[in-house]
Amino acid sequence: MSDVDGGIIGRIDELIAEEHELRRTAVGQGADADTQSRLKQIEEQLDQCWDLLRQRRARAEFNQDPDEAEVRPVSEVESYRQ
Repeated sequence: MSDVDGGIIGRIDELIAEEHELRRTAVGQGADADTQSRLKQIEEQLDQCWDLLRQRRARAEFNQDPDEAEVRPVSEVESYRQ
């Protein structure tokens, strides 16, 4: 695993930890507007991170430079959902 991939995975871990903490805090009392907004941001950032990691792995698998993978805009990544 490259340092870049490790950094992406580290960021994913940080976002997941923050998401779990926000959800744990909101249990029983519901999430306020700020918490809901932050959770949406986290979900979008997670989707971008996972997409970037998949791009990098696919490029490496097909003997292309993984460093040419780029973070795609949220609007593009979110449109992959079905």
